[in-house]
Amino acid sequence: MIIPLDGSAPEYREMLRAAILQVAQDRDLWVRSIYPRLAVDASDEFKFRKESSAPSGLIQWRQGEALIESARRTLLAGAKSYVSPGRHFVNRNGRFAGRYLDQVLMGQTSPGSYVVTAYAPPNGMVSRTGGSRYTDSIPEVGAAQVRAVSKAVIQAVEATVEALEHYRSSGSLAGFEDGVPRGISYEMTNALIGLAAHSEGSDITVEWDASEPLSEPLASHFEFSGNDVEPLGQAAIRLAEDQSARIVTVVGRVHLLAKKNFDSPGVFGVESLMPGSPKKVRVRLADDEDYHEAIRAHEENLALQVSGTLEKEGNLSWLYNATVIQTAGSIDDYAVRRLPDRVSEGQIELFASSEDQPLS
Repeated sequence: MIIPLDGSAPEYREMLRAAILQVAQDRDLWVRSIYPRLAVDASDEFKFRKESSAPSGLIQWRQGEALIESARRTLLAGAKSYVSPGRHFVNRNGRFAGRYLDQVLMGQTSPGSYVVTAYAPPNGMVSRTGGSRYTDSIPEVGAAQVRAVSKAVIQAVEATVEALEHYRSSGSLAGFEDGVPRGISYEMTNALIGLAAHSEGSDITVEWDASEPLSEPLASHFEFSGNDVEPLGQAAIRLAEDQSARIVTVVGRVHLLAKKNFDSPGVFGVESLMPGSPKKVRVRLADDEDYHEAIRAHEENLALQVSGTLEKEGNLSWLYNATVIQTAGSIDDYAVRRLPDRVSEGQIELFASSEDQPLS
């Protein structure tokens, strides 16, 4: 399409009439290609494409949902790696990634194969703190530029594709481990499984907005196939392994009881009474019978001894595959046993009862 810009040119009216006629005759061209570009400011364009056996432009409902979810999770995983690379983020960096996603618009699918389009404004800013709002003229100190986060997304996808190529040639998952500093993670490999699975071919393409030139060239097209699902799944399992996990025993007060789900062990919180262990842990039981013991400890104010695999998820400490060993007596008695033998003059006994404390 040629759009004349010089209104004084003798052929201006004729060329403008031809451009308008072309738009009028091809509604899809306007709706899907031209209008979105006019309606938004400068934007980097991500296209998540998936071929399917359905007629052109259509996709099975569940596969369509999976594609949109895969696109969302790919953007989130890359944004998390921008803050700090990691094997398995869980909740870490999630709020920042969510604020990045809030800057992105979703476009309509293109005709032909099924395509989900995301528009990310390169000049937008992503708050690192999520605190008070700011304006473009007075940006938050240290806020991240959307273009920089989008580049981290693509660099993480590129690293994952290279790890897949290494796997095809060597049968080794080492490339996924080595690519963690470049953005490979459990979240990214899991996201790309949704793109590759049940497809006749899929890819990610990015078009960087020319109004904001890149400081260095970046790859812009990445292809996937159904054969990538197995290595991506194996890599996801390996990356999800918490290498810092260890078996620990905690004695403490049951301070939180979650409603027990049908046919699944319960979850409860323990406030530790032991030095050197996390102050509070969430406990996911291996045996649902142990949940009744946790309820009894809560109701009777008893200290509970529980053992499991300690893992960190964001700011929370979890005991997974945990077992209740025993109730350890009254919390008050347990606290008294922790008192030092001697209390210096002027000190207050932390675990003394309220009746023993002087009123000021």
